[in-house]
Amino acid sequence: MDQKTPSEVREREKSESRTIEPLPGEVKPPPKRVRFELSPINVRRWQNFRANRRGYWSLWIFLALFGLSLVAEFIANDRPLVVSYKGETLFPVLVDYPEEKFGGFLAVTDYRSPFVQDEIEANGWIVWPPIRYSYRTINAEIPEAAPAHPSWMLDKATRCNRYANGVNDKNCTIWNWNWLGTDDQTRDVLARLIYGFRLSVLFGLALTVLSSLIGVTAGAVQGFFGGYVDLFFQRFIEIWTAIPSLYLLLIISSVLVPGFFVLLGILLLFSWVALVGLVRAEFLRARNFGYVKAARALGVRNVTIMFRHILPNAMVGTLTFVPFILNGSITTLTSLDFLGLGMPPGSPSLGELLAQGKNNLQAPWLGITGFIVISLMLSLLIFVGEATRDAFDPRKTFK
Repeated sequence: MDQKTPSEVREREKSESRTIEPLPGEVKPPPKRVRFELSPINVRRWQNFRANRRGYWSLWIFLALFGLSLVAEFIANDRPLVVSYKGETLFPVLVDYPEEKFGGFLAVTDYRSPFVQDEIEANGWIVWPPIRYSYRTINAEIPEAAPAHPSWMLDKATRCNRYANGVNDKNCTIWNWNWLGTDDQTRDVLARLIYGFRLSVLFGLALTVLSSLIGVTAGAVQGFFGGYVDLFFQRFIEIWTAIPSLYLLLIISSVLVPGFFVLLGILLLFSWVALVGLVRAEFLRARNFGYVKAARALGVRNVTIMFRHILPNAMVGTLTFVPFILNGSITTLTSLDFLGLGMPPGSPSLGELLAQGKNNLQAPWLGITGFIVISLMLSLLIFVGEATRDAFDPRKTFK
């Protein structure tokens, strides 16, 4: 019988892909990193989603617009981004500096004031955002009665007639233009659109996520246990959805001060039922499958079976409805703001802009601008929802 050396034994073990311990004095190679990879079915879904060019590009356009709105303070603001004053670098966009720092006496610095600007420029420099208005900035230099026309529609002499030095004033520049005009309170429409877009999407996302969590949980409990549990929940949902939500909203709004979280809580009371029926049907269908019976026979807890085994399969159909729920959440907030039941006065709201367009028919740019922005946002979400639905459809294939 042939005697093999230790090196030959190790080569044979390596060729058989066996897990072995290193020999004394041998350096163990570092473990291979496991890269994150999608499963074959998710790869097919992503390919189907990308094949729907309209939905694919709509997703990227929507994410780009939402990403820009998240940094709205750096795009549209009445505070400079960076100020160099007497050798000190300041960031007014992030920090509130009292006017005392620039030789004044007010608690809050008005950087649009000529006095403050002259003082800073005499001892340093200023870097402004592209749009020198925030959503709440009152523009005292509008050339006509509010709501004022977009600046590009006016000649230079008309645009500068309210500045101290007329056309020679240093503030009568393109950076102080109101590109989409002003509303009836002399606030810049473009700045309010940017902030309003962010507010609408954040509100819609928060409402969609919270209502989906509650709805999926309620539907899972109904479908998994069935029987009297399902019967009780069904009767409760029928009674709950019969409550007129608009009247309840009017009553609560008369007691509580309307705000972001107050509206979110009120709408969450009724929006969670949107996914209950779908998740309940998926759980009723899957609870008698073989893998569920096997898990029960092995003694797996009901919670583990529900959320680890059945829920991933039920979420395939649920995820296709999420973009449409987000669309509905944004539409609900816009409608309430249009009726005056939404966000507090002064908040950047797309619905409030539409209401101003209705009340100021002599200023068509208000209604047209709000309509275009809301239509674009909702259309992008609809296209994304259609692409998501096709991606999760096992019968749908694209060439």
